[in-house]
Amino acid sequence: MEKTTVKIKQFTSRMQARLLLVFCVITLLLAGLIGRLIYIMETDGERYAKQVLSRQTYVSSVIPYKRGEILDRNGTVLARSELRYRLILDPENLLLNSDKIPSTIKALNEYFQIEPDTINKILEESPKSRYKILLDNLQLAQVEEFKKLIKQDSNIKGLWFEEKYIRAYPYDTLACDVIGFTSADNKGYFGIEEYYNEELNGKNGREYGYYDSSLNIERIVKKPQNGNTIVSTIDVNAQRIVQKHIRQFLEEFGSKSIGVLVMDPNSGEIIAMHSNYEYNLNSPRNLEGIFSEEELANMTLEQKIEAMNRIWKNDIISSGYEPGSTFKPFTVAIGLEEAIITENSSFYCDGSEQVGGWTIRCNARYGHGELTLAETLMKSCNDAMMQISRLEGRDLFYKYQKYFSFGQKTGIDLPGEESGIITSLDNLNAAELATSSFGQTFNVTMLQMAAAFSSLVNGGYYYQPHVVKEIMNDEKATIKKIDPLLIRRTVSDETSRFIREAMYQTVEMGTAKPAKVEGYTIGGKTGTAEKFPRNQGNYVVSFLGAVPALNPEIVIYVVIDEPQNVERQDDSSIATKFASRIMKELLPALGIYPEGEIDYLLPKDGNGVSVGDETGARIIDNTDGNTLDDEKEDTSENLNQTDETANDNTADNSGSNTGSNTNNASGNSTNINSGNANGNTNAGSSDQNTSNGNNSNRNGNNSSNDNNLNGNGTNDNNVNNNNSSSNSTNISNDAGEDSNLEVNQNTQNSNGHNDSIDENPNGP
Repeated sequence: MEKTTVKIKQFTSRMQARLLLVFCVITLLLAGLIGRLIYIMETDGERYAKQVLSRQTYVSSVIPYKRGEILDRNGTVLARSELRYRLILDPENLLLNSDKIPSTIKALNEYFQIEPDTINKILEESPKSRYKILLDNLQLAQVEEFKKLIKQDSNIKGLWFEEKYIRAYPYDTLACDVIGFTSADNKGYFGIEEYYNEELNGKNGREYGYYDSSLNIERIVKKPQNGNTIVSTIDVNAQRIVQKHIRQFLEEFGSKSIGVLVMDPNSGEIIAMHSNYEYNLNSPRNLEGIFSEEELANMTLEQKIEAMNRIWKNDIISSGYEPGSTFKPFTVAIGLEEAIITENSSFYCDGSEQVGGWTIRCNARYGHGELTLAETLMKSCNDAMMQISRLEGRDLFYKYQKYFSFGQKTGIDLPGEESGIITSLDNLNAAELATSSFGQTFNVTMLQMAAAFSSLVNGGYYYQPHVVKEIMNDEKATIKKIDPLLIRRTVSDETSRFIREAMYQTVEMGTAKPAKVEGYTIGGKTGTAEKFPRNQGNYVVSFLGAVPALNPEIVIYVVIDEPQNVERQDDSSIATKFASRIMKELLPALGIYPEGEIDYLLPKDGNGVSVGDETGARIIDNTDGNTLDDEKEDTSENLNQTDETANDNTADNSGSNTGSNTNNASGNSTNINSGNANGNTNAGSSDQNTSNGNNSNRNGNNSSNDNNLNGNGTNDNNVNNNNSSSNSTNISNDAGEDSNLEVNQNTQNSNGHNDSIDENPNGP
């Protein structure tokens, strides 16, 4: 038998090398494939997931983001988004599990009192639907137990909860002008909600679900990105106090509009801000409580929309008005800053100025006499302001209006700010310059005035006003800090110091006395501006102040447009008394406590005692020896009085002068012209309280004149000359210029308002 030899091939090293190479290639390919799959999942996994899910029966739902909160400066929540739930029914899924329908219907009726007929109707009418809302706006406490039941009980099918957020305002009406509100789709309207809408909003997440072979839902979830939290500069306690007092004023008196602004002059932060009526941020379109049922029934849809827009509007940043005498500190500051006047300058007020063919009157129709620079502010003298503005000239005046940001937006982080209107340089003629010096013929917003005044009293630093100080993410980590933004330097420290001291004296002894709060040093200026059309008796009264007076921590601005149910609108004490009531409660709430008077700033009498009226001088009525105060600033009190104009150019104005009603203890009338034969009087020699005991022409007493000072103090500005002669008076100013201005005092049927501008018969 022949043997068969089997030849065995050897596994040579060459073959081993080839096998190793193949193995390595395959390994590398697998590694590359795995890497590629990881890359696709990371970069484009969602798109592929959608493609896979699109080939299956699936459901998709949005997971809403949570809009960020709005906090006050101390962390109190002013606006937040609250989690709510919708109960969703999937009719198709429930019908596929028809044996589960009875148990599902029973559970819905037991937990939510949903009638079986309701579910059966949905199943009958929409068998192919995958999404039906059964209940909305459910709170967590209402859904917790049912959620557990769905997970535990396999006999309940086709139900799940969908999350949603609703915007809530815990304090309803508080800070409504600052916060604003949102629509159902998280779009902000007005206030912080609108201005910081993108910061507050986040990005929605999404949940994809598909049914496996057992009809169970497999889900893929992309988490939402929540919005950022806004930390405002508002102090909730200060805001509550401001709104309470505005509400009380409107209930007691009423006004066409009213606004109060409180800000930090050293940073531009708005502490409190409110205007007019409140509205509920949780139901901003509900006009009930603002209008009566009868009024609402008679309003058309357009009228309701107009009313809502009017209520939502923040007048403090969006409405312009003539500031009146609160602008006078700016006129003085311009002159001081440019060395046109000094703190020691003096001015003579004869009651009016003739400018550009117009006779423009002071609030004291018969003049204040000689005044120091501080007294021009304390007594709110229009005549002196016109003299100062004439020295400054229109170019310089206009330049500083721009420096103080009048006629341009301040840049506050709120929507709807207006820029105001100032007279252009080309149109700033002599008459316009004169009236602009005491705050008329141009428009400002409350915010512009408060921000500019802050720079006057804080050392000259103009900070951009703002209502937000910090932005935080969803985990409350700071992502942006909004520091005070210094825009420019407006005045020097020296000018600022003088304005602060003059404002303090104005409250202590001048026209702003009613603004005093016991124990506090308050500086401020009153304002009364007659509205267009003139001579209609409509006024805006205001008070602009700083506390503490010499080192201000807050600036407060109160403006009341056409106060109602008052004896007269042109009474600035309406605003000062209102401001005083607010500050009495507001200052302690802000941690500002009494510090007493600053005695060295108050004039002293011969015994070293602070004098009680605004000039440091006392007016004595020689008929009874009573001391009278002259407090009110912006009104001309001699109503329905006829002054017969005469031109007194004699060396001696004696008691024989026709029409003179001046009652003098010696029988002689006081000679304003001091014997100057050409009819010009040097301001430095003006004698209003003659040493021979003659009664001053400011105190001429005529018992037949109802408006004459009688010592009762009820009408502080009714200081009546009763001298019918109109004197041509030489006004002495710091620059040594003498202007011979004829005073037109034809005032029969005068409406008695401030800042009156009478057309000269010889004028244009």
